[in-house]
Amino acid sequence: MEHYAEGMPSEFWSRISLLIDGWSLEKKISNNDANILREMAWKRDNRLREAYLSSGGMAERELIDSFLKMALTGTSSGLHIVHIAAEMAPVAKVGGLADVISGLGKALQKKGNLVEIILPKYDCMQHNQINNLKVLDVVVQSYFEGNMFANKIWTGTVEGLPVYFIEPQHPGKFFWRAQYYGEHDDFKRFSYFSRVALELLYQSGKKVGIIHCHDWQTAFVAPLYWDVYANLGFSSARICFTCHNFEYQGTAPAQDLAYCGLDVEHLDRPDRMRDNSHGRINVVKGAIVYSNIVTTVSPTYAQEVHSEGGRGLQDTLKMHSKKFVGILNGINTDTWNPSTDRFLKIQYSANDLYGKSANKAALRKQLKMSSANASQPLVGCITRLVPQKGVHLIRHAIYKTAELGGQFVLLGSSPVPNIQREFEGIADQFQNSSNIRLLLKYDDALSHMIFAASDMFIVPSMFEPCGLTQMIAMRYGSVPVVRRTGGLNDSVFDFDDETIPMELRNGFTFLKADEHGFDSALERAFNYYHRKPEVWKQLVQKDMNIDFSWDTSASQYEDIYQRAAARARAAT
Repeated sequence: MEHYAEGMPSEFWSRISLLIDGWSLEKKISNNDANILREMAWKRDNRLREAYLSSGGMAERELIDSFLKMALTGTSSGLHIVHIAAEMAPVAKVGGLADVISGLGKALQKKGNLVEIILPKYDCMQHNQINNLKVLDVVVQSYFEGNMFANKIWTGTVEGLPVYFIEPQHPGKFFWRAQYYGEHDDFKRFSYFSRVALELLYQSGKKVGIIHCHDWQTAFVAPLYWDVYANLGFSSARICFTCHNFEYQGTAPAQDLAYCGLDVEHLDRPDRMRDNSHGRINVVKGAIVYSNIVTTVSPTYAQEVHSEGGRGLQDTLKMHSKKFVGILNGINTDTWNPSTDRFLKIQYSANDLYGKSANKAALRKQLKMSSANASQPLVGCITRLVPQKGVHLIRHAIYKTAELGGQFVLLGSSPVPNIQREFEGIADQFQNSSNIRLLLKYDDALSHMIFAASDMFIVPSMFEPCGLTQMIAMRYGSVPVVRRTGGLNDSVFDFDDETIPMELRNGFTFLKADEHGFDSALERAFNYYHRKPEVWKQLVQKDMNIDFSWDTSASQYEDIYQRAAARARAAT
């Protein structure tokens, strides 16, 4: 192992991997040589580093030759994992899916796996978040609606991970729409993308171990892989599918499956892709049936979707329960770190809580709230105002906090016009109050300040597949008050529940989605805050020290990947 060493950032090795992949796709090196060189880059072989760093002014062919001279055979203990997704933070972010792709990807890479991402090349993505973005000298042809279409392939690194961006040369201009989702032809756009992503992997000749697809937008990958590409000899990989929210399942008339080359007659059956409650086809159902591994984003949500939470897919999930598991998401602990957060007035840690009260004072000043009582509790809420998030309880929480003598700050807006209007009315009602502020927008910098300034943080969701804000709140020393559902039930444990070990109790919870249940939890939190300040301080410090990083989740994913890969090897 004398050739292998640490010392260069993952960004550097991702760039080397993309360089090798470019040569392979451009047919400048053989697939076999590319696989050997990829493995060397994956193992961070110092000889590749030295050759690359000394290549200044060298012609490309000379660099290729110097790489090929070092090609070694050997096997790696890590896995080659490719995520095919519609989002990735911070380059193309709509919701929590984007954070999962970058957070899980980085954690898996850190554990010694080769991780790559394939994304659409959206016109509206944050190009300034991509390093070394370049187009490859290769055109990948892929099938769609009876024709072959060309696709430009771009490469770059995002958060230190190698990323491929697919730019279709299709008259539909699928990803030139100035938005990620919400188009009339989303089903076509993402079935097209799923097909090209697999075509890219097939033409590259890579020996991929795991292809991980996410949500309905790339659920097409599972049936395409097994019904089309495995028949072409591309069968080394095993498919993992994660559904981040079963509310969104990607249904369409059966004939629309034919766009991307899937066999409608073969798939429009109750045991394959026909929806369980109407005659359309359901892409998420297809991914559940065709994938080797199916996951969702928390253990409790996995249980809930076996019943009404499955939104019609509960019977399919029960049938495939042996390959279905819930794994709690992590959070990006680099972005969400009160001791390094550049958005805060003063950075702080569990061992030095002065900064937390200083940030509370700064937010009060910024929002023109009363500072008369420094120890007056501040309740925070950062959310989209949609029915899933328990808007009736959020509304009630504003009035309840005022009644209990606290302060309340809400940050978030609603895509539902009547909900937005309702909260605008509440904001007007409290405009002369020095204790209530409703900021009906999204503001990233302000969200960091609210997490840091708040003493308590409410998440009264009707259902919550995972939820990240309760974890971020705890990292910033804001004690969560949440409803026991989905990932909230897996991450917040009631401080007064004597059936739970004391070291795990970290917040206040309620079960019934009504005002009485919420009041009980919030009143208990206020009582501890006011009457037992030392106990409260210890709770805040305990919450700040909980590890919500991606490390634990990545280990669980790595374990199920390895088992699927081992079964694949045994089958050959």
